Amino acid sequence: MKKTNLHSIFQGLEDLGLSNAKGVLWNLTPAELIAEAVKNGEGLLTDTGALMCDTGTFTGRSPKDRFIVRDQLTEDKVWWGDINIPFEAEQFDQLYEKMVQSMNFKRLYVRDALAGADNEHQLKIRVIDTQAWHNLFCSNMFIEPFKEQLEDFHPDFTILAVPEFKADPKIDGTRQENFAIINFTKKLIIVGGTGYTGETKKGVFSVLNFLLPSADHILSMHCSANKGEDNDTALFFGLSGTGKTTLSADPNRLLIGDDEHGWTHKGIFNFEGGCYAKVIDLEEDKEPEIYRAIKFGAILENTRFIPGTTTVDYTNREVTENTRVSYPITHIKNAVLPSVGDNPKHIFFLTCDAYGVLPPISKLDVNQAMYHFISGYTAKVAGTETGIVDPVSVFSACFGAPFMPLHPTEYAKLLGEKIAQHKVNIWLVNTGWTGGPFGVGSRMKLKFTRAMITAALNGELDNESYDVDNIFGLNFPQYCPGVPAELLNPRNTWEDKEAYDKKAEKLAQKFIENFKKFETNTAAEILNGGPVNREELAMS
Repeated sequence: MKKTNLHSIFQGLEDLGLSNAKGVLWNLTPAELIAEAVKNGEGLLTDTGALMCDTGTFTGRSPKDRFIVRDQLTEDKVWWGDINIPFEAEQFDQLYEKMVQSMNFKRLYVRDALAGADNEHQLKIRVIDTQAWHNLFCSNMFIEPFKEQLEDFHPDFTILAVPEFKADPKIDGTRQENFAIINFTKKLIIVGGTGYTGETKKGVFSVLNFLLPSADHILSMHCSANKGEDNDTALFFGLSGTGKTTLSADPNRLLIGDDEHGWTHKGIFNFEGGCYAKVIDLEEDKEPEIYRAIKFGAILENTRFIPGTTTVDYTNREVTENTRVSYPITHIKNAVLPSVGDNPKHIFFLTCDAYGVLPPISKLDVNQAMYHFISGYTAKVAGTETGIVDPVSVFSACFGAPFMPLHPTEYAKLLGEKIAQHKVNIWLVNTGWTGGPFGVGSRMKLKFTRAMITAALNGELDNESYDVDNIFGLNFPQYCPGVPAELLNPRNTWEDKEAYDKKAEKLAQKFIENFKKFETNTAAEILNGGPVNREELAMS
């Protein structure tokens, strides 16, 4: 078992108040952490060698329990509200002290790691866990430093994750027993009362989203990225269910990363060292890269075995729909190492429009790109709850609002500057419904979406003739190789054209209503990138 001498261990922990730990295991290998997890009863091995664990009560993030300490550093920088919820500095100190006391006399797993594949813009992080499998998750998801980097490692941020420690809302200022709190001044993240590992991952992402745009003029992005043989980089933005992971995992292109990236003057770099993918209903034929990555070193969350075996039943929803796998990016055959790419030539905004009114692919100008970036639209399928007839619109600014501490227009401004500077092609891709809304029309076939993205990447849409949608002002091609021409104009796919117009106007109104909260901070040109005849639509 790999250990560091006690003097050097406690020299790194005593300032945190953790000098009385029962045992400290520092930078264990994945194999050692798996052995610890199995010995501790934290998980079981599957027949592929992956470690299967449960996250407990919480099987996903809890956005209403994620806080940022409001102090002199953050007061005027953070976009406070329902997403970035303020937490008092004094209460943080009290809660932190209680949490640290609960960690003393326990066995701790410590990991020194990096966030950011660009050596010039890396964040040094130290993660301290009370569970071995959580530390393995961090080994998968963050970047392992070289040996010489560990010799004098001083973290920029420290994360303490203690699932078994629960806050007392009446005393500690939290909403309930679980919490994830970022203190930018003290460079600490504390996570308690939840075993969901995504809180740690997204905590570090939120830190980067605060630091990089302000200090280094780097655009931080919630997107996947890949590149072709000619190093032509492409970015894919999209909320859950839009196809971001599926479409970026192209067997003909190299994967840079599946979720979090930065954009410098030189190009794109992955923040992470691994992937965190949903596995509900996973099939090898449909998602071969993810399926084959689930081997020794990977972690499955909240899955179940086929009875009488150690084979995972990916259709099992006994615990949650949000079953997941974490694995190092080296488990992907066509992954890029180091995970960097040139300045992108194409950006795809993916939306699953269950209204069935947006074109399957349209080309955006800079103002439209910033408008749709700030909007971050997709739709949940209607009919899943009693009384809901229409699809449920979802707007998440920058396609990742829960992780963006700054005002969305700050990220949009950086995006606009980079698009203009590098002459990037921006595409809005509807992976949702055609021929009518959900319940009437049909979901756009994956092979057609892939064909449209491939045509855009290959330049085959550059010289095509385009039509303009008269409600959203979107330009869509009249022809695309491998795609039936009648699919390209969504109105033509509807039997009832009047019904299409009404549904499109209804969605446009939702865009306008959502954007009202951004109008005071947004330039007029960007507002013009939204639906046409805004005033008429808003009053109708």
